Amino acid sequence: MHDLLYVFDAYCGWCYGMAPALHELAADDDIRITVVHGALFSGANSAPIGRFGHIPGANARIAELTGVAFGPDYERLLSEGRTLLDSDAAARGLAALRASAGDDRALEMAGAMQAAFYRDGRSLSDAETYAAIAADRGLDADAVQRHLDDDVIAGQARRDQDWLAELGVHSYPMLLLRRGDELVQIGSPTASAAQLRAQITAAARIVPAPHEATAGLACSPDGCAD
Repeated sequence: MHDLLYVFDAYCGWCYGMAPALHELAADDDIRITVVHGALFSGANSAPIGRFGHIPGANARIAELTGVAFGPDYERLLSEGRTLLDSDAAARGLAALRASAGDDRALEMAGAMQAAFYRDGRSLSDAETYAAIAADRGLDADAVQRHLDDDVIAGQARRDQDWLAELGVHSYPMLLLRRGDELVQIGSPTASAAQLRAQITAAARIVPAPHEATAGLACSPDGCAD
């Protein structure tokens, strides 16, 4: 069994671009993925989407290299520029969904959040967004709302973010393979599931994994590398 730590942020465009390959990889019987939400737009970095002028260009590059589509409702949200990007609220939302769905569906819940934002143009700070996800994924919407209001759940989300900061993780996405007592970074947002699998196999054998020319593609508080 290969244990992977997937560090993502629901407001990270490159994370959205990587999602299809990662979901395909997760279907492998010997792959176990733990999802941790980051803090891309947290604290002083949280602001309306219109403040981040790099996003339209980055989205075009993400679509070109990964094939993901940005929905018309998202494009309208982007053009209006008013929606607040708040990673702390999104981290709390993922924690609430995971508390209802179970840890084994965390990657699915992360994908549902990405679809809600990048396809449907929904804010990940709104309770109605999580009610819609709950209805679509067969969860108890009332239970999800209770988890959203639960300070214990919020504390779990905050501890995950603090732990990532201690690890020195400040850009997304990041896929880490647990190899003994160490975490080994693998992959890139443009890698296919087969390429990720090859890199996991190589890294697990302590053979340097092949690096791609796109390995630096990531989102950080300073923008999205392209």
